[in-house]
Amino acid sequence: MDEGTEIIINIFLILIPIVLGYFIGKHLEKKHYISIKEREKEYAHIPTIGLKHPLQPDLVTESKLVSGSVVISIDHFKRLVAALRNIFGGNIAAYESLIDRARREAILRMKEQALDADEIINIRIETSSISKNSRKGSIGSVEAYAYGTALKY
Repeated sequence: MDEGTEIIINIFLILIPIVLGYFIGKHLEKKHYISIKEREKEYAHIPTIGLKHPLQPDLVTESKLVSGSVVISIDHFKRLVAALRNIFGGNIAAYESLIDRARREAILRMKEQALDADEIINIRIETSSISKNSRKGSIGSVEAYAYGTALKY
């Protein structure tokens, strides 16, 4: 095998996992968004608001703390895109979709605990990154934790 053929094979060996990662990651993300949208419709009857106190406190018959947590990992293609964005600057859309999915999923998991509630008040969402290694600025996963007070009238 000549040197030119070997270089081409090495390039393909590098590009194939990147291309596969892009399409598989895109497919899985799209599938997750479809699931999120379906479940958001299912739980739309439970409003979530940031008010600290109920609008009609005299009518509350039951209250309980509800929470939902999720950890979503970033795929290698998004990590590559984010690394390039860090070099050249600009908005990192790959991380935005990761955080959006994590927050929405955490809210849905919180609502699953409050199926009999009329509303959830004082909702808060905490988001944090979980680094895979000690390199500064490297994100391995994102955790989102949503909590609030479920009320029944």
